[in-house]
Amino acid sequence: MHFLPEIVGTTINAGKKNALIVMDNVQGNVVNNTMRQVMAKVPGIQIWESDPSGIQIGIAARGLSPNRSWEFNIRQNGYDISSDPFGYPEAYYTPQLNSVQRIQVVRGAASLQYGPQFGGLVNFILKDGSEATKPFQYETQQTLGSFNLFNTYHAVGGKTEKINYYGFWDHRRGDGFRANSGFHVNTGFVSTTWKISPKLKAGVELTHFDYTSQQPGGLTDAQFQADHIQSLRSRNWFGVRWSMAALNLDYAFNPTTRMNVKVFGMEGVRNSVGFLQPSTLKDSINPTTLTYTNRRVDLDQYRNAGAEARFITDYTIGRQNHTLSTGARIFTGHTFRRQNGRGDTGSDFNFNVSAPFPTSLDFHTFNTAFFAENIFRIGKELLIIPGIRYEHISNTTAGRLGLVGNTETRTPTDTRNRNFILPGIAMEYHVAATEIYANYAQAYRPVLFSELIGNPTTDVIDQNLRDAKGHNIDIGYRGRVKDWLFFDVSVFSLDYRDRVGMLAQQRTDGSFYNLRTNVGNSRSRGTEMLVEFSPVKAWMQGSVKGNLTLFVSSALIDARYDNVRVVAKSGNNLVETNLAGKRVENAPAGIHRAGMTYARGRLTATLQYSYVSKAYSDANNTATAVATGVNGAIPSYEVVDLSGTWRFNEKLFLKAGVNNLFNEKYFTRRAGGYPGPGIMPAEPRNGFITVGAKF
Repeated sequence: MHFLPEIVGTTINAGKKNALIVMDNVQGNVVNNTMRQVMAKVPGIQIWESDPSGIQIGIAARGLSPNRSWEFNIRQNGYDISSDPFGYPEAYYTPQLNSVQRIQVVRGAASLQYGPQFGGLVNFILKDGSEATKPFQYETQQTLGSFNLFNTYHAVGGKTEKINYYGFWDHRRGDGFRANSGFHVNTGFVSTTWKISPKLKAGVELTHFDYTSQQPGGLTDAQFQADHIQSLRSRNWFGVRWSMAALNLDYAFNPTTRMNVKVFGMEGVRNSVGFLQPSTLKDSINPTTLTYTNRRVDLDQYRNAGAEARFITDYTIGRQNHTLSTGARIFTGHTFRRQNGRGDTGSDFNFNVSAPFPTSLDFHTFNTAFFAENIFRIGKELLIIPGIRYEHISNTTAGRLGLVGNTETRTPTDTRNRNFILPGIAMEYHVAATEIYANYAQAYRPVLFSELIGNPTTDVIDQNLRDAKGHNIDIGYRGRVKDWLFFDVSVFSLDYRDRVGMLAQQRTDGSFYNLRTNVGNSRSRGTEMLVEFSPVKAWMQGSVKGNLTLFVSSALIDARYDNVRVVAKSGNNLVETNLAGKRVENAPAGIHRAGMTYARGRLTATLQYSYVSKAYSDANNTATAVATGVNGAIPSYEVVDLSGTWRFNEKLFLKAGVNNLFNEKYFTRRAGGYPGPGIMPAEPRNGFITVGAKF
């Protein structure tokens, strides 16, 4: 593990809690994006583990929701890759980790430079050929694994005096660990960077990604206990296609003043078809019609474009050097959503519909932002870094919510314009090779598209519905002691106010409806710790028996609701309660990972242990599971992984491993709807073997 330098390119990282993951150093099955191994040394990262393809990763921290990582600002090479970071921030695409050079993780204080998200930034930096040592090189990796996993990766790259380039094609397929969970994934990428002059560098890159997967559905608790890898759904499918393009310009005015401009665009689709009833309802052939029930079809199309410009310069006041970083952003996104289509009665992968979609909606987001951060250096040890971000967000919704015959139920065309300022401040105090850091930064979560619409017969949207807001605070101590100790120990506080939820309400005529409104607040407090220690380097310098490295990555999280109203219907009455003191759903109190890596000569082997404590799937902290498996406790679990690499020489290596070594039977998620509903089991014991070569 590494920390990010104080300044990288045109961005300031000083004073922020951060981590830099170098993928060449990661043991484990990166082919399937096994994030508990990739992010093992980033304390407190919670991971939903139910997707055998490894594409739709779900990560979170500090009591936030892991749902498709939507509380993080997810980027590739510094630009957005989610469907819409402000209206529908779900990440349907994850870069193939064979192609990733390093991953930057910056916690909540990243909201000043990257966007208002509570979770912070996760930026996947892909290989671009800049590390190549010759004009042409070829790289390949071939992987076989359990459940008929097959992955083939081919890449070419090179570097000359003025040009570096990299391109890869990756194909992955498998049957999945449950019946009806097979997948096919294809990813292609090409980038070229040209040093036009000593001051100007330009790069262009293209990414295409598509995959098809069968969705095995959720389980009840009884079904999970009887056979946790069974599937009761054979007609559910999911498909994604993602295409992105980006232009990158770097200009150095002089050695202390630089500018970066990124222009990017994305076109994508997300399609699903299936029978989405709880697993307590059998999906079977009707004896009268001799056919299955019609499936439901949902289709989304995304069209996004944006640009970000960043400028950084050093300047002097008196005898002291300081650094100013500023930037601006413009983004426009369009989502066209068609839902509740009447699909066919078949079982194959198709999106045939027999009538117009009842729900047909247009969503549009327009965003501009400006930020500034400054490093004030006071003496040689102390850095003070104030910052501010201005955001303008405009969301527009239009279309129809329902269709009966030729009669449409239209949603009122609604445009919401918001302007807000996020202030923040950080500090860093250097003590030898260590540092004390602290930061405060405000965060913001705009009301999502899905929260601005509802069933016209049962739901009402509060016209005064407010965006969620809050802040992150970190205080920590980190650093190195020579080459044998690496550590980062901190405490954090995250306040999340004006959370959006549903309240049952009653009209004067006695009828009931659901009101979507701001229901209250939550708070997360806790500690995060990483310690990596090499006893060989500390006590046995010069040993010829290899090096042993031990690590502990641990987080204690107290995420609870604070004064949250809940109004529910009980017979002909409304019953109001308060969730104050209840744990936030999907927020375990402890996430602990530990491991050891032994390296000697050509061999590197890693043994890793993960423990995640109990959580709840709903805000009421339902302990006894309901019949459908949607709500209830998510038990604690322990997982052990073993992996290793043997390098025959600089060009050829063999990597192998076993995940879930002791075959733990566990799950990390109860899905309320898609891709369940119900329990989504995690993978049983599985193995892989990879042969890689570079010429």
